[in-house]
Amino acid sequence: MQTDFDILIVGGGMVGASLAGALRDSRLRVGIVEAALPPATDTPGYDDRTVALAYGSRRIFEAMGVWSAIEQRGAAPIERIHISDRGRFGFTRLSAAEAGVPALGYVVANWVIGRSLYDAIAGHTGIEFLCPAIVQSVAFAPQSADVTINIGGNERRLSARLIIAADGADSPIRAAVGIDAQRVEYEQAAIVSSVTPERAHHGTAYERFTETGPLALLPAGPDRCAVVWTVPRDTVDAMLSWDDDTFRARLQECFGERLGNFGRVGKRQAYPLMLTRVREHVRPRLVLIGNAAHTVHPVAGQGFNLGLRDVAALAQVLLESANAGGDIGDLAVLQRYADWRARDNKRVANLTHSLIRLFSNNYLPLAYARNVGLVAVDLLPPLKRAFVRVTSGLGGRLPRLACGLRLTHEHS
Repeated sequence: MQTDFDILIVGGGMVGASLAGALRDSRLRVGIVEAALPPATDTPGYDDRTVALAYGSRRIFEAMGVWSAIEQRGAAPIERIHISDRGRFGFTRLSAAEAGVPALGYVVANWVIGRSLYDAIAGHTGIEFLCPAIVQSVAFAPQSADVTINIGGNERRLSARLIIAADGADSPIRAAVGIDAQRVEYEQAAIVSSVTPERAHHGTAYERFTETGPLALLPAGPDRCAVVWTVPRDTVDAMLSWDDDTFRARLQECFGERLGNFGRVGKRQAYPLMLTRVREHVRPRLVLIGNAAHTVHPVAGQGFNLGLRDVAALAQVLLESANAGGDIGDLAVLQRYADWRARDNKRVANLTHSLIRLFSNNYLPLAYARNVGLVAVDLLPPLKRAFVRVTSGLGGRLPRLACGLRLTHEHS
C-alpha cells in the first residue's frame, strides 16, 4: 500500500530530530510534525538551557556525522566528576583519564544540538518538515496509520507505515491511543540556572547530595557553570522570586567554597520531576521514544542520553527490516526494538530512583552506609568502571551508532 510517508515522526525536538538524522541517508520517506519553527539563530546566550551528553552519546552523534558541528558551536568537556554527600565524609571522584575516554561527557546548549541536527537534515529530499503543525487525530489500520494535522490553519491528512511518538513527557499521541503512563511523583523540582564561579572549574562537574536534593554544577564554558538544583516542589515559587543576590547567597551556602565566590547568575527556570514508565513502548505501526516513553530524575544526567540510545537502536532495527524488504510497522519488527531497549531503560530508571531514595533519607545508619559506599566506589577501580560504563551509555548490547559505526543503508 502506498503511503505519504514511510515514517512520520511526531515531535521535532532533540530526540525526534536525532531519529531523522540517523535515517537521513536511507531511502525511507520521513516526515516530521513539529509545533515550533526550526531554530533561527547561532547566537549563544548566558541563559541557554544545556544538556549533559554522555560519552556514548558523542559516539552516536559522531557516527551520524553531526558531532563536528556540535563541537564547533560549543561542547564543554566533563573531564572529572566529583560526587559528595554534603556535610558528611563520603565522596567519589571519576576521571576521563581513568576511564580511558577523552571526556566523561559534554555540556552542550540545547540550541546547539537542535541547530546542528536541523542543518544536517534540512534540504534532504527524503525528509519533509511539517511545521508549525499539531496533530488533531490519529487512527490505525492494518497496513498504515492515518494522521490529521493542522498546519498553518489548514487541515491536512497524512498516511504513514509507522508513527513515532517523540512528543515529550505529556505525549498527546500516547494519550490519544490510550497507553497509560505510570508516574512516581518525587515532589521535587529542578531549578535550572547558570553561574560564573570565582575559580576555574577545570572541566570538573560536581554532584552534591544535600538535605533538599542533589545539586549539580556542570562546566558549561570557560567561565560558566550550569546549575541544576533539586528542591522540594513547595519551595519553588519562593526560590524563583528571590533576587539574584539572595539566590547567589543560598546557592553558595548549599554548594560551599570549592569554586570560590559565585559572581553572575543567570535566569532561573523550574521543572517538576517524576519517574515515568509505560507498559507498552510499541504497538502495530506505533513506537514511543524519548520522554514519551520514559522520564527519569536528572540526578545522573541520563534523560536525553536514554532517548538518544532509543534513537540509535530504533534506527538500526528499522533499517535492518527495510533492507530485508520487511514491513517496518509490523509488531514483530517493533517488538525487537522494545525488547532490546527494555534492560537499559530499567537499569537507568532503577539507578536514578535508587540514588534519590538513598540520598533523601537522613536515617543515621543509612547515611553512614551510603557514605561508606561512596568511598568504596572511589577506592575500588572495578566498581568505578562499572558505574562509569552505565552512566556513559557504554553498557549492555550497544547499537552500531553507539559503537561509532555508521548504519548500513542499502540502495542509498
